[in-house]
Amino acid sequence: MAEKTESARGGIKPEMIAAHIRNAILEHRLAPGAKLTESQLCEIFGVNRGPIRLALAQLENERLVDLEPNRGAYVASPSLQEVHEIFEMRRIVEQAVVEKVGQQYGTPRQLKTIGTTIDSERKAFEGRDFAAWTRLSGQFHTELASLTGNTVLCECLNGLVARSTLISALYESLGRSPCSFEEHKAILFAIEQGDVQEAAELMRLHLQAVEVKMLDRAHQANTDLREALGSVVGRQVKK
Repeated sequence: MAEKTESARGGIKPEMIAAHIRNAILEHRLAPGAKLTESQLCEIFGVNRGPIRLALAQLENERLVDLEPNRGAYVASPSLQEVHEIFEMRRIVEQAVVEKVGQQYGTPRQLKTIGTTIDSERKAFEGRDFAAWTRLSGQFHTELASLTGNTVLCECLNGLVARSTLISALYESLGRSPCSFEEHKAILFAIEQGDVQEAAELMRLHLQAVEVKMLDRAHQANTDLREALGSVVGRQVKK
């Protein structure tokens, strides 16, 4: 009841709170293991605990946040076993995506849009906009999957890509994204040429390489909630 009342007064909704926290995690502004203190989040977002708890529950369902009884909420810290399982699943799903798109679903115009994403990914890297680079690296994979028209597949892959980005925050330094836009370009070229088997194999090798690079070394990122969320939230709330 408290959540509905607050939304009616124009307060920021739980979905928006979850989106801000999710973006901070996926852009490496919040590190795996970072404590998400409810009282601080209430101050940052200007709401009571109700919307914060709903947002954290949503992120727990997405496997981006761990809620621990009597301890609170923490950004999830995937284990090495989870890393292997996530990438095993991604290889299965994304090889099927490439085959489906290459055989019947990807029109030249749609594939050109994917090419634009790869160009943006390269420009973000060259401009040292590492947050955008990280986001666009995952966007290549999710946009390609969207061409299949299979919403269940897309939802599955969106979750896997989000968890992969979390793994990147845990095992990689910001600015050393393991997802290569050159490899993305090669995959797209093979699809455009109608070489479905080559495209699927390139995707398999690409995801295998991403997994290996992610396990290179651990990284500790910013865990200050106000610094990670405050400035962005401040601008949104004032609008």
